[in-house]
Amino acid sequence: MSFLKRLFGGGGDGEAAAPKSTAPAKQVEHKGFLISATPYKTDGQYQTCGIVSKEIDGVVKEHKFIRADRFAGLDDAVDISIKKGMQLVDEQGERVFS
Repeated sequence: MSFLKRLFGGGGDGEAAAPKSTAPAKQVEHKGFLISATPYKTDGQYQTCGIVSKEIDGVVKEHKFIRADRFAGLDDAVDISIKKGMQLVDEQGERVFS
């Protein structure tokens, strides 16, 4: 399939091009934030993806992230998704929600 067809949504091989809403593969708490690894399969590999969330003043705030990193195995994608979420928390803290 050509690059332009994939870029503009033409055709497909039946695999997801964007993350589907599914249960997290793994969740960890880090500095009061909940980090959920939600990698998804695309083009035969697992895309790094996750959600950083925290309850602030009774409201749950979420920040979804997707990175370009891809892995052949789900376990590797989950581990890196958790590490990327922790990095976001360490660098930005609650600013990640603004």
